[in-house]
Amino acid sequence: MDLTTPTAPRPAGKRERTKQQNRQVILQAARQVFAELGYGATTVRDIIRATPLAAGTFYNYFNSKEEVFQAMQDEIALRIRPRLHEERAKAKTIEEFISGTFRTFFEYVASDEANFHAIRRNTDTLRVRMDTPEILAGFHELRADLEEAIASGLFPPLDADYLMAAIVGVAFEIAERMLRRERACTEDATRFATALFMGGIKALPAITPEAPA
Repeated sequence: MDLTTPTAPRPAGKRERTKQQNRQVILQAARQVFAELGYGATTVRDIIRATPLAAGTFYNYFNSKEEVFQAMQDEIALRIRPRLHEERAKAKTIEEFISGTFRTFFEYVASDEANFHAIRRNTDTLRVRMDTPEILAGFHELRADLEEAIASGLFPPLDADYLMAAIVGVAFEIAERMLRRERACTEDATRFATALFMGGIKALPAITPEAPA
């Protein structure tokens, strides 16, 4: 039997802490600039000017504003994914699964409104990229949770891939419109989205997805 004492992880050294701090300074500046100017009008120079860092330091972390934008989205996904999975895992009914997913997402968006606006501003000229690693991982987790719920009998035998896409689309579009209102009410948004899906799911045919060729 191994009686050795586990080694505690070493605290980050000064150099590593500086790197982490610089990266966060750049991301915070980018959030502010994107929110003020919009993604399309923002340049790397604008972001650098909003930081106390030199241009060379910026390029130690990112090669373009696109990479900064992707990092912002990935940070959001990393923060919200565990909450979403936990909420879905404890659901005992379809309605709890659906409402828990929407409520968790809408409450997060409302609590981090500035960040969400920075990403969604100027959507007429820029649609949110959905192919960043952490966002894609979040989609895969939702689909896996749906597949597990279908396998357990919680959901009828629906197409999990289509259902995942529908939930994601409704979540982002309603969240955007929720924030445009004078008073963003997460509960109203949750009730609407949940009612939409609960009425729709019962009318959906049972579909077995075709196997990939």
